Amino acid sequence: MADEIRAEMVANVWKVVAAEGDQVADGDTLVILESMKMEIPVMAESDGTLTRLAVNEGDVVQEGDLIAVIG
Repeated sequence: MADEIRAEMVANVWKVVAAEGDQVADGDTLVILESMKMEIPVMAESDGTLTRLAVNEGDVVQEGDLIAVIG
């Protein structure tokens, strides 16, 4: 079953750390968001393969937007 990682707030995608196809573990940082001068790491919530990365550096995400899918 795929695990969807979604944005919890409006933020800018500051840095993309992982790439599609990467093996990730629960707690690994996938993307770093920036909001109000704070860096917010977005972490994997399960072990698996990063099957989809839906954001790029510089993108703006809204609350609920898809960031990544782990399969």
